[in-house]
Amino acid sequence: MNRRDFIKATSAATLTAAALSASGAEAKKASPITRQAPVVGCENVTGRTVRGTRAKVYFTRTISEESLIALYDRVSEPIYGKVAVKLHTGERHGPNIIPPAMAKPLMAHIPESAIVETNTMYGGDRYTTAAHRKTLEVNGWTFCPVDILDEEADVRFPVRNGFHLKDIAVGGHLANYDSLVVLTHFKGHTMGGFGGSLKNIAIGCASGQVGKRQVHGYPVGDMPPGGSEWAKMPSKDTFMELMADSGKAICDHFGKRIVFLNVMRRMSVSCDCEGVAALEPTIPDIGILASTDILAIDQASVDLVYSSASNKDLVERMESRHGLRQLSAMRELKMGNPRYELIDVTAET
Repeated sequence: MNRRDFIKATSAATLTAAALSASGAEAKKASPITRQAPVVGCENVTGRTVRGTRAKVYFTRTISEESLIALYDRVSEPIYGKVAVKLHTGERHGPNIIPPAMAKPLMAHIPESAIVETNTMYGGDRYTTAAHRKTLEVNGWTFCPVDILDEEADVRFPVRNGFHLKDIAVGGHLANYDSLVVLTHFKGHTMGGFGGSLKNIAIGCASGQVGKRQVHGYPVGDMPPGGSEWAKMPSKDTFMELMADSGKAICDHFGKRIVFLNVMRRMSVSCDCEGVAALEPTIPDIGILASTDILAIDQASVDLVYSSASNKDLVERMESRHGLRQLSAMRELKMGNPRYELIDVTAET
């Protein structure tokens, strides 16, 4: 079963999804972000009250290569040595991926850096290493090294006190890097509701043949999976918890040597793994965020979606898949801080 057929099958199962939840409706009433700096971010859509300190999330409305570098510099102090930059390079001709021209200056700005990717679990343009490398060429990722992490072997990272997993198989080359920069195109996702920094590493660093089976709760079965196999995989809360387990292992491995950038442009309800089949975005572009805290940046990104105009489609995608469970699961695993200061640096970028 190819990715397009899978998308059609899973989409049909969600046509009767409920309208916005009460918490979502309240979050939509949040006031727009002001030009003050710092400011506390929008309403916490998980509905939980949290006491204590706040993580810093830097934000700019200006989406450009210069802004991307400026925000990276705000959080880059712990990054050193050989640097992996994890981003979704997309299926062939995907219309919504982070443009290579935007990423190119950032890669040149980070010494000893390489883009890192893994092969996919589903059949398509990136299922094998050979097809993946051709897709990288087609999409324009030819200006810097691109390391397909699972090209040779896997390595197991332990999951400490996870919901379901004891370890996660990641592409073996990931262990060769000192630091990780998570450069994410924030958007919707067919199974996860939304794809933020957590999804980028939890699925994106997992090896195609082993780790992605773990994250999808698919330990045995045909590869690539057929239609009946996809239908049997856990979804909603369990899938979000599996992603949190995988993401925690990767965050624990890198410790303080991991930072996060979410680019909120062309936010289709479809993931970039859908390529040219992705639906056209219906929500306006928002900006770029940067943080050293994975929960804070994904929480802030979701909150900005809720406070944005024309957000119905993307909010429905999040809520119908129980995507907000990503946030509460990360909180329960103590992966970050759901309270944050959204520091608007638009005037400086």
